[in-house]
Amino acid sequence: MEGLNLTVAITGASGAVFGRELLLALEADERVARVHFVPSESSLRVIAEEMGLAGRTYLLEKLLGTEPVKTVQHSEAEVGAAIASGSYPSNGMIVLPCSMGTLAAIANGMAGSLISRAADVTLKERRPLVLCVRETPFNRIHLRNMLLAAEAGAVIFPVIPAFYFRPIDSTEMARQFVCRVLAHIGLPQPGAFVWKAEE
Repeated sequence: MEGLNLTVAITGASGAVFGRELLLALEADERVARVHFVPSESSLRVIAEEMGLAGRTYLLEKLLGTEPVKTVQHSEAEVGAAIASGSYPSNGMIVLPCSMGTLAAIANGMAGSLISRAADVTLKERRPLVLCVRETPFNRIHLRNMLLAAEAGAVIFPVIPAFYFRPIDSTEMARQFVCRVLAHIGLPQPGAFVWKAEE
């Protein structure tokens, strides 16, 4: 069986550490053959401010801490990339974190960037699309857009980390959240905390 082919987008909402942990997990997962990574223009500033990693040049290497083996980076403006076509074989897309602006574009079919176009293709081809929305509080526009996206087939997976496993830091919180996201698309991760009922 060939490995999975996935798309990952990081957008301009706070929580770049979640996106990094997702990329690290997929790069290490032997079930995954290719990851297409698309950072939005806004995400570059968030990544710089939250993680001290400035610029687009070698961004992927900076996030992974090493040269990628299976992950390739695309510009948000690269609308001619393979993932913008429904004929390109893909197993799904995850947007983590997903800003309200990105959600709005996806929910309303505004496919003007590679991220929103790849998401639009994912929906029309009935492939898994997971939108890890990150905002608080939600206004009515946010809520309507989440409903629109869900009705179109997306999974709304808010960035709400768990605490019952007593995380030691924000990185562990992000890692365990990513484990839940990946388990949702059929990629359970080693080291994931799984709640077990008392005997």
